[in-house]
Amino acid sequence: MSEVKSKSSLILVALLIVASFAIGSLYTKVKLLEKGNPGVAEIQAGTGGNDTVSAQIPSPQPAAKKPELESDDRVRGNKNAKVALIEYSDLECPYCKNFHPTMQQVMKEYGDKVKWVYRDYPLNFHQNAQKEAEAGWCVNELGGNDVFWKYIDAIFERTTSNGTGFALDKLGSLANEVGVDQTKFQKCLDSGKYTQKVQDQMAKGSEEGVTGTPGTIILTENGSTQLIPGALPYESIKPMIDAALK
Repeated sequence: MSEVKSKSSLILVALLIVASFAIGSLYTKVKLLEKGNPGVAEIQAGTGGNDTVSAQIPSPQPAAKKPELESDDRVRGNKNAKVALIEYSDLECPYCKNFHPTMQQVMKEYGDKVKWVYRDYPLNFHQNAQKEAEAGWCVNELGGNDVFWKYIDAIFERTTSNGTGFALDKLGSLANEVGVDQTKFQKCLDSGKYTQKVQDQMAKGSEEGVTGTPGTIILTENGSTQLIPGALPYESIKPMIDAALK
């Protein structure tokens, strides 16, 4: 009988150890998400799209489909540059917020050699992301390309990136701050005229292989592509850009 009790005790101890490890691992993942760890991409989980999960960023690979540059693309840098970095982003994504300065550094270092194309990929568990993306199109319509980029920079600078990190009722005053008529902006935003445009961009991103944010595709003049999944640091992106420029 004592031998049976001893074995039962050992099994119980083993189960407690396994449970403790699992809880500790889960706690660590949660903390990484809360900190917006740039080494983790934010992706849509399952078909419900109501959860944020952490996933190790896979190695860069070709895009599933070559993206096409469009006449209404919002472009920072030399529009005639031979290399384009097409970023699919979410204005309420913490990893996108972390990645934004990296892309700014790319533009500073490479100048007219590359162009940065911004496209929308608002995840549906970020409550304000869709409307903030639509607001970007309204700013672009009313103020032009350069004013649009001021808006994007300001949002990423100020949002706490938690899904509702920048209040929707502050979008009008921000539009006015960057140089857009607030009344016209609000009319544009309330009309919903860009709702489908944002959804179409997200659908195209998915077709091209984007599964989370940020997702950036390097597109060369000869049509070759490389998908950068997640918020990789500048040091990791630089060799890819250098190779694309050769």
